[in-house]
Amino acid sequence: MDDLVQWLRAQLDQDERIARRAGGLAWSRPPEYLGDPAAIRDSEQERVVCYEGWPSEGQAVHIAEWDPARVLREIDAKRRIIDQHERYSAERRRMMGGWDPQSDDSPILAALAAVYADRPGYREEWRP
Repeated sequence: MDDLVQWLRAQLDQDERIARRAGGLAWSRPPEYLGDPAAIRDSEQERVVCYEGWPSEGQAVHIAEWDPARVLREIDAKRRIIDQHERYSAERRRMMGGWDPQSDDSPILAALAAVYADRPGYREEWRP
């Protein structure tokens, strides 16, 4: 599981870099632009991001929902889940007197990693 934890943390680090490059800001569909399916506003610069024909209304809603600020909150939550799992595993090892964490298939970590199954380094044995 140590390899999986390291790999998963690297994926979260990459997601964080991407979200921060996008400004780490909250994006929204401003009410004054609801008639324009391609309007998105970034919370800090109040800039409307749209191009003729892109994004479509569905894409604009998706982009606004998965804004960099939300992605950063999700990354933080996933890191806390991993940290809690590692604490639990360490306590379990201590209580069981040498339990081998490598022999533990964690459905929690496998589920977190499955999101990144298309990235290099993902191993089929991690698939839930």
